[in-house]
Amino acid sequence: MVSHETIHKARRNMNDPRPGARRPRHVELDLEHFLPYRLSVLSNRVSDSIFRMYAERFDLGVTEWRVMAVLGRYPDLSAGEVAQRTAMDKVAVSRAVARLVEAGRLRRETHGDDRRRSVLRLSADGYRIYDEVAPLAIEFEQRLLKGMQPAERDLLFRLLDRLDELELQAEGGT
Repeated sequence: MVSHETIHKARRNMNDPRPGARRPRHVELDLEHFLPYRLSVLSNRVSDSIFRMYAERFDLGVTEWRVMAVLGRYPDLSAGEVAQRTAMDKVAVSRAVARLVEAGRLRRETHGDDRRRSVLRLSADGYRIYDEVAPLAIEFEQRLLKGMQPAERDLLFRLLDRLDELELQAEGGT
């Protein structure tokens, strides 16, 4: 059995910058300081907390609620447009839409003169659920941000907007 001291010494030697010192075989990724990891973990924690508020009561999954939330704010979008707005996988959105239509929470309608394009909108039952969950979500956000000063909240949202902008630029190659 290898002692903790031996492992620590080996790690220290592998990271020694002196000439001839052993080099690490792999790049070490410090997850605790890696922004994508931290954002993902935080997002999962927050989503899970909100999810518990509506999951059992309304028999909704995370993706289904996100679809409903987007359509509550922006009715008459296609499933592809919902996927774009949420940055969720198109297949996951399509499955959520199918479940919501089947449950009577969404209506799918033909868009104007274009018979090939269908748009989605919350049904009366969908709006009833939306009108109950949305205030809970807003209240949750207020509790989450309560410990921050207004300037900190403003900075947080400016930084998130900036990160989003930089990510879109990186995706576009600009």
